[in-house]
Formats: sequence, C-alpha cells, structure tokens
Amino acid sequence: MMHFPTRRTVLGAASALTLLALTACGNVAGGKADSAKYPSGPVNFTVGQAAGGSTDLIARALAEGASKSLGQPMPVVNKPGANGALATKEVAGKPADGQELVLLTASLITITPLAVSQDEAVNIDDLDIIAGLSQDDYVLVASTQSGFKTFDDVAGAGRNVTFGTTGVGTGSQLAQTVLFKQADVKGTDIPFDSGKPALTAVLGNQVELATIQLGEAMPQIEAGKVAPLLVFSEERNSFLQDTPTAKEAGYDVPVAQYRAVAAPKGTPADVKEKLLAAFQDTFKTEAYKEFNKKNLLTPKEISGEEVVAEWKEYAAKYKELVEKYDISLSGTK
Repeated sequence: MMHFPTRRTVLGAASALTLLALTACGNVAGGKADSAKYPSGPVNFTVGQAAGGSTDLIARALAEGASKSLGQPMPVVNKPGANGALATKEVAGKPADGQELVLLTASLITITPLAVSQDEAVNIDDLDIIAGLSQDDYVLVASTQSGFKTFDDVAGAGRNVTFGTTGVGTGSQLAQTVLFKQADVKGTDIPFDSGKPALTAVLGNQVELATIQLGEAMPQIEAGKVAPLLVFSEERNSFLQDTPTAKEAGYDVPVAQYRAVAAPKGTPADVKEKLLAAFQDTFKTEAYKEFNKKNLLTPKEISGEEVVAEWKEYAAKYKELVEKYDISLSGTK
C-alpha cells in the first residue's frame, strides 16, 4: 500500500529548505548578530611564503597590532609554495566570515599569471581586499668577485653572466629579465625559492647578480659584501639614495613589491570594516612605524579599492613589457 506525505510533512520540509537557503545566503535573522560578535575566535593569517622573509615579517608585525584591536589572537600560518598561489587559493575557498585572511603579494596577481597557466593563476577578483600595506623595492646586487661596480659594467661585459631571481613569476624575475633584454645583456637565469637563498648564492659567488627585495639585501650591502647596482622603483629609494633607478639608467623597468590583506570573497561589510579599523589602528602605532623603518618598507596604506585598481594597472603594464620583448617567464621559449 502506497503512503503519501501529509500536508504537515510537506510544509515542514518546505520550511526546512527555505531556512537552509536563507542560511546559505546569510539572510537569517541571526546572521547579523553573528557579524556583530566578530571575531568569534582566532583570526588565522596565512602567508604563502616561508618564515623569516619580508612577507612573513610584515604579517607578524601586522598581526601583533591587529590582534589587540580585535581582542582575539591572530596566528600567522606559513604555507609556502608557487609564489603564494597555493595558500591564497586555499584561503579564497574558506568561509567568508573574516576568520581566515591571507597576506597577498602584488607579484602573485600582476606577474605570476604571465608565467603560469590560467588555472594556476590567482585572480584578484576572487578575493575581498581589506587594505594595502607597504612598498618593498627591488635592488640589483652583484657579488664582490664579479667585478661589477655599476650596471654599465654589466652591460659592457660582452659575456654571459649568471643571475639569480627569487622565483618564477616574481617581481625579481620580471625586473631582471626585462632589464637584460633592454640592455642586451646575455645571461643565465637561476631561480631560487625566495630572496634569502638568492642572496646567499650571490654572497658565495655561485651567481654574479641577483635582484632581491631591499629589506633582505640591505644588511649585506651595508657590510660591503654585495654591491648595489640599480633599484627598480619609480624614484630613488630613500634608504639607498646613492643607487640610481633603472629608469635613470635609461631602462623602462618600474617594478616593486606591494602587499595587501585579503579575505574570501563575500566577507560581510561590517566584518571588513572591523578588520580595516584594526589594521588602521596598527598603522598608527609607533611599533609598526618603527618596523617599517627598520625593514626599509615604504608605507602604502591605501584602500582595498585602490589596491585593486593599481594592481590591475601594473598587470597590464607588465604584460605589455613581456609581449614587447618576447619574454617567457615560465622558461618555455
């Protein structure tokens, strides 16, 4: 004998489905109350680079200040790999409740897509950008045994030179490769996983040149163990005023590293406001200002909307340069 559902059963099932749909959309009456209680626990701050590098240090300085404003711990979680793509994609797939954040590097958005497949690339539109943080300039350094004192020495060497980069699809690789193309310098590109091993290779003369973020290179520059040849910022870096820019030397290579804080797409507006307020409080502290100064970082504490606009502009510029000089950052040409 067949049993048909009663009217009460049908209505009950429909109500349950409606509640589920509303919950998925964040429209349940309790959703706003949950946002008001944010954060509900530790706010994980993921970094797609190894501990000890510039990106990691920035995350830790920022987390220390923001955790005080939010009243919850902000543990930094390092998940290096693929210039931060693996970590960023993982965070982008987390619930959009503000409990998971990622420190985003501009190179991942503006340069890495030129070196990897579309599936591997990270799209900035898949994230909510909370705030921009700082600018970290790249400097081309030479080993003391290379004999290079200026970039003119490199351009006039008339031989193959060895150079290290901080990885495939990074600002280091783009800046150095475009520079060498424009200056008609022949060289062998040796990619490393980050700035530290690239700098170590220069110190040991395993490579003659490397383009590294200034904060990582400066101690060895000051110690006279490597020679700074060029910086790749639009203007001379205030921490290295005697070193010319690539543009001053006649090369169109404006490349710098920028960083921002991002959350999964769809994070509630009031949660983003709380996060932004916590970061802005941190920016104002003497401890964070001193951190930037110590690590040779230029503050670029702009809005998320400004970050998106600027990074998309840089992405277009870099794509134009790569196409103009027929450069393959993936090494497939």
